[in-house]
Amino acid sequence: MILPPLTLGMLGGGQLGRFFVAAAHEMGYPVWILDPDPNSPAGLIADRHLVAAYDDYAALDELAQSCAAISTEFENVPAGTLDYLDKFTAVRPSAKAVSVCQNRIAEKNFLRENDLPHADFAAVHCEQDLREGSTGLFPGILKVARFGYDGKGQAVVAGSDEALAAFQHFKGETCVLEEKLMLDAELSVVLARDEGGRIASFPTVENSHRKGILDVSLVPARTSDALRRRAADLAGKIAERLGYIGTLAVEFFVVGGELVINEMAPRPHNSGHYTLDGCISSQFEQQVRALCGLPLGDARAHSAAAMVNLLGDLWYESAPAGSRYREPDWSKLFAFPGLKLHLYGKHHARPGRKMGHFTVLDTDPDRAREKAMAARAAIGISDVP
Repeated sequence: MILPPLTLGMLGGGQLGRFFVAAAHEMGYPVWILDPDPNSPAGLIADRHLVAAYDDYAALDELAQSCAAISTEFENVPAGTLDYLDKFTAVRPSAKAVSVCQNRIAEKNFLRENDLPHADFAAVHCEQDLREGSTGLFPGILKVARFGYDGKGQAVVAGSDEALAAFQHFKGETCVLEEKLMLDAELSVVLARDEGGRIASFPTVENSHRKGILDVSLVPARTSDALRRRAADLAGKIAERLGYIGTLAVEFFVVGGELVINEMAPRPHNSGHYTLDGCISSQFEQQVRALCGLPLGDARAHSAAAMVNLLGDLWYESAPAGSRYREPDWSKLFAFPGLKLHLYGKHHARPGRKMGHFTVLDTDPDRAREKAMAARAAIGISDVP
């Protein structure tokens, strides 16, 4: 076990890293952050912030020499960086596991090779790949293989002409073309797995998105108990096959009452933010525990919960001369009993940027959702797409 007051390291300084720092601090661990942004939210509260690129080997050496174990808060840290750090200190999750999750082709191949349910797909390396052998995937969704998130780097395409135009718009980046599915619902499971193979799964979440960005998460998901258990079982199987150590998120589509795996995230997840307020242990506490070889915490929910994302659009109001920047009126949220507000400390709001979230807790799932939607409307989030 790695016990306090030994120092932990985190690659990435976004809001997921910030919550990791807070959880580690509560458990007695100092934390160093490596992130190139001098204003990163995690760096603002870390014990030390190394402002450096992820391939800055002098900074990596300093991090490795000072930290007993290192994790990551986003999947696009170069696998080579994780491999390098692993030569000197404990790194969890492993570079091998992260490399599968950070490339959509590797991820889809992993699902196929392990006989896990997924949408039909084809790798697209060049325009010729779209002209040959992909006709059965239309209408489809063309997605860049790397660095796409929150709906960025993807396009719905009706046929090969639209797919070619999208591929050119993506500047010929390697892509995946997936069959477009008719969705009944979207679910996710966040779990933690320790080095002994033990798994603690949080309750299955029901998610809704706007413009490719998570909008609302509900717990428990409004599906059958059997489907929720099936999602948890599939997520656990993925963690096992990856040899994963840490907090892992798996997103699912529900199609015709059956589960289809959309993608994996080798880190805590936006849809798991409700665990901060609604569960005995949070996804971030579990990340610390798995990293340090501690027994995993209790992942049970003690309340029903509805989580709502707060995007940078809220910081702008329309005016005759255009949009005007201003701080939202947070008193409208604090007026709701049972609502927990979390702001991420980002130095500038921009449309589509995740600036915070709130979670409403209740003993009744329907009441939690109703209160969350009322609070969402009160703060000015429109239902218009």
